[in-house]
Amino acid sequence: MNDCLFCKIVAKEISSEGVYEDEDTYAFLDINPLHPGHTLVVPKVHSKNILEISEESYKDVAKTARLVAKAVKEALNADGVNVHMNNEAASGQVVFHTHVHIIPRYKNDGFVNWQKTNPTKEEISKAGEKIKKLL
Repeated sequence: MNDCLFCKIVAKEISSEGVYEDEDTYAFLDINPLHPGHTLVVPKVHSKNILEISEESYKDVAKTARLVAKAVKEALNADGVNVHMNNEAASGQVVFHTHVHIIPRYKNDGFVNWQKTNPTKEEISKAGEKIKKLL
């Protein structure tokens, strides 16, 4: 993709603070981090998000994300890590190249993961039935 920001980063056309690279993936520091050490893991082959990435490429990203998450937690003495992925604009995806956020977390850091909506048991059950039909 000629206009994809992350493709340009992978191709080294745009500089980044890389922390890990292998044949299939690249991990680099987010320039707008939640905390220092917030890292993005991307496949080198372009795909829009989890809905379009190949199974093989997703396995590569997951393997690298796990490796990077362990390093982020230990290196930064974090209390935990979020491994997070936004898919489509409605979920907060801004760059449309598959990427996983590895975010170091600390007790009482003030970051709120999400707000619950308190659906009814019936709403939960109906959603589950719709999902099962497609699986």
